[in-house]
Formats: sequence, C-alpha cells, structure tokens
Amino acid sequence: MIAGLIRLVTGAQARWVGCAPELTQRIYFANHSSNLDGPTIWASLPDQVRARTRPIAAQDYWDKGLVRRWLAHAVFHAVLISREKITAANNPLVAMQAALAEGASLIIFPEGTRTVDEDAGMNPFKPGLWHLAKRHPQIELVPVHLENLNRILPKGDFLLVPLLAAVTFGTPLQLAEGEDKPAFLERARCAVAALAQDET
Repeated sequence: MIAGLIRLVTGAQARWVGCAPELTQRIYFANHSSNLDGPTIWASLPDQVRARTRPIAAQDYWDKGLVRRWLAHAVFHAVLISREKITAANNPLVAMQAALAEGASLIIFPEGTRTVDEDAGMNPFKPGLWHLAKRHPQIELVPVHLENLNRILPKGDFLLVPLLAAVTFGTPLQLAEGEDKPAFLERARCAVAALAQDET
C-alpha cells in the first residue's frame, strides 16, 4: 500500500537497463538529492525484492516525529545511521554489515549528503561503498540514477510538487583486483552519472 502510494505521488517509473529485478543480494547505490530518494527506490522494486531490501537513512531526519519514525521502522525497515562525527561507536558500516549478514539488500547514497544543484554533477563518493565492496565481494553493486526527486520534494520544503520521477537501474559492478579506493569510487560515481544519459 505504501509502496503504491509512493509510486503514485512521484510517478516513479523503474527502468532496468543493466540488470533484472532479482532476489540476488545487492547493494543499490544512487545519487542523492531528496529525502524521497530511498523510499522511491524501495517502492520501485518488485514486492519480493522490496521485502528483502533496506534503505540506509539519516537517523536525525527519520526518527523525528511519529509518522516518519513509523515509516522508517515499520514500513521501510530502514537502517538508520548518525550524521554526527563518526566514531567507533556510531560507525555506519557496523549497522550496514549487520543488515547484510542477515541477508538483506541495501539502498545507499555514497555522496553522503544531498546534491542541491544537479547540473553541477554529483559530489565525490565517500569511502563506505568501497569498504562494503571489499568486505563483501559476493554481493552485487547496482548503480541507480534518480531523476526529478529534488524537484518533487525540494530541500527544506514539506509540500510535494507532482512530477514524473525516473529510477534507472544499471549494470552491477564489482571491485576489480588491485583497484584502489579512489579509482573504484570514481568508477562507481561515473556508472551512476552515465545512467542519466539513458533517461534522455
């Protein structure tokens, strides 16, 4: 019901151009421009895949207010992480790896913060994706590009603007043997950016 409502509100159209929607354990990684990003990717997945997929989300946003908290915990089963200074006690990788160990797939946003100006391109990717790829080589890494979410729910706004969003799923990546962190993160970022061309 909630997934259908999200698809209705965003007009989200899922496009699988590089892989099929399968029950394979995956890490979906995407560009980030709106608080709707995680829920929209989640809602775009088929029912069985969605049931095994958990968005990574900011704890300070999704734990605020009864409705957001209910959605995050009871509906999305999100992995909530702190955006405060990272320490051993609040390292997001610990919670992500625990979810992976349980067999869940994840939806993550390697930029770490939202891109305000899409025309300026994505922010550099933070190293979390590289650490996950290195520690879990058996898990598919699927690039995802989101279009129009920042216009449907602009930063700082609370009212939705009806527009059609696009969710494009690309070809899975793996960490290449001997590939260093900067090279992998740039290759992953370019894989997401390239999907924007498929939407035009």
